[in-house]
Order: sequence, then C-alpha cells, then structure tokens
Amino acid sequence: MDDCSGRDRLAFLERRPPPSFELRVVSVGPGRQRAYDEAEWRDALVLLERGEIELECLSGVRRRFECGDLLWLVGLPLRALHNRGREPAVLVAVSRR
Repeated sequence: MDDCSGRDRLAFLERRPPPSFELRVVSVGPGRQRAYDEAEWRDALVLLERGEIELECLSGVRRRFECGDLLWLVGLPLRALHNRGREPAVLVAVSRR
C-alpha cells in the first residue's frame, strides 16, 4: 500500500487532534468514485494519507493528487473524486468543532 513511506510528511492519522478540532476519515476504494458535496468538506484541511485521487471538475478536466498532498476542497467547481489506483485512497479531513 502507498503510505508515503520514506517521505517527510504531515500525518493526521498518527496524532490525535486538539479537543477543539475533529478528524474525519474518508476512503475511496480502488476503481471507485465519490460524488463531490461541498458541505462535506467545509472548513476542513484535507490530507491524502494513502493512495492517490483525481478531482474531476464540472468541465470534465481532472487533476491528480498523491499521498502526502494537502487539499482545500471548498469553493471549487468539482463533480467527483476518483480513485484510479489499486489501493484505497484515504483522505483525512481536520476541521474546527
């Protein structure tokens, strides 16, 4: 599994956030997609902890992100999140309570 081994990186799953923050884990299985819902990501920094993900814009253009990338998924013209990899893509969203 692509867990960013050997890279200096930020990791949210390895630490417990302070009480004023909440952590939510979203997994997208291999070959699967997840419809984009802006409300789901509001006020959250999103770290791609494992795997890779493609963000599909409303125009059909896709942008690929890899393990270790930090994302902001609010205010973007997105349609879906796609996992084209062989392993689950694990996104960790951290937001204020």
